[in-house]
Amino acid sequence: MHAIDVRNLTKQFKVSIKDQKGFLKKIKNYFLPKYEILHAVNDISFSIPSGESVAFIGPNGAGKSTTIKMLTGIMMPTSGNIEILGKDPRKNRKHLAYQMSVVFGHCSKLWYQLPVVESLNLLSVIYDLPKEEYLKRKNLLVDLFSIENFLNKPVRQLSLGERMRCELVASFLHNPKVIFLDEPTIGLDISAKATIRDLLRFMCKKLQCTLLLTSHDTDDIEKVCDRVILINKGQILVDDSVENMKNNYIKKRIVSIIFDEEFASVNFDGVKIIESMPHKLKCEVDLTKISLNKVVDNFMSTYHLRDITVEGPALENVIETFYRQNR
Repeated sequence: MHAIDVRNLTKQFKVSIKDQKGFLKKIKNYFLPKYEILHAVNDISFSIPSGESVAFIGPNGAGKSTTIKMLTGIMMPTSGNIEILGKDPRKNRKHLAYQMSVVFGHCSKLWYQLPVVESLNLLSVIYDLPKEEYLKRKNLLVDLFSIENFLNKPVRQLSLGERMRCELVASFLHNPKVIFLDEPTIGLDISAKATIRDLLRFMCKKLQCTLLLTSHDTDDIEKVCDRVILINKGQILVDDSVENMKNNYIKKRIVSIIFDEEFASVNFDGVKIIESMPHKLKCEVDLTKISLNKVVDNFMSTYHLRDITVEGPALENVIETFYRQNR
């Protein structure tokens, strides 16, 4: 069974057209307003199996947050069908609230003035968790997310990274089967982001929960997710695995080589030198013009190699390519 199943989902907004030119036109617009239909989400379909981690990405205004709000039952779709764990979130919102969790990077589910532990205690009552089960899960999550030192601090005194870890503890507290994360690492420093990514990956594998993540940070996507759904202007452009997107959609590789002897030169069509030193070379190989094996074999037959590494394209470059093609 799919944890998330979306069929022909559409969300339209009726937006008034304001004509600001001339006093009489303003009066006319007030009494006889004109409207246009904005397609925030335009007939999209996708399915996510249980236990899969999926990045739902796109530029600002692409329809990501609108889709998540419809999936969680916060917003009603104009048309289409949604099933979360086999149930319609519009009709079964209360039931699914016990099976789902949502984290918005700009919005807290913890009480601002209360200590973190008091917020967790309140959430355990809201989710009807038996006391023994709650204490067991709380202790486990507190240990995993390393928040013991600030359990008794008011949320308002926490740094952004500390608060985000507490938010995730609160989100995993009731053992959700589906979790939605909307920009969970926004505003965090590099160290905090790395910690959050590692914890998310670990928790999703440990609990076998389904994850739908929106983020503008490509490291979030690469480190946490198995699959990417790329949306733009309310429509899905790509639905593929992270590895396939990196390997198949941009035909370039970065090759770094360290030589025993001094490196002379390279003359291949499709090979661009990025950095060259006496014993080191970094180059970009265009796979549409020359095979990677041919380049590597030539270096190995000509020089003694101490080390060689081949890097795939950054996911950020892949996404930017799609944006340019569909702009």
